[in-house]
Amino acid sequence: MFKHLLVPVDGSDVSKKSLKKVAALAKTDGAAITLTYVSDPMPPIAYSDSSLGYGVSQKDHQNASDAYAAEVFKKAIALLGADLKVKSLHISNSVLAEGILEGAKKAKADVIVMASHKRTGISGMLLGSETHEVIVHSKLPVLVLG
Repeated sequence: MFKHLLVPVDGSDVSKKSLKKVAALAKTDGAAITLTYVSDPMPPIAYSDSSLGYGVSQKDHQNASDAYAAEVFKKAIALLGADLKVKSLHISNSVLAEGILEGAKKAKADVIVMASHKRTGISGMLLGSETHEVIVHSKLPVLVLG
């Protein structure tokens, strides 16, 4: 059915749990997988592990983002298994949904496979739903895993 899956990953438990379903889908269809991690291109005022509150340069932030993305990809690939064709794509975009859609376009994916946090009520309104944003703006099918 699908030949190229774009799978946003962020290292969260929800993201990790969905990877077993992604692996099963890819194996069933013989599909390639592109994992994508979206990071904010602007450095924060200070990283959380800094008690000094010093500023972070753009280059240092990019290096930290790249290192974190590489670690997220490494863990996700391990959870998917070695017998799948997996690529990775790190996108810098301050709007997560836009970054995911940009990743899908760059990867030439034919479906976006996302996990959902299943936020409802007040938390859903306050925190928003990136999955919903991707569904609304995507020209590709979006498969949401629960």
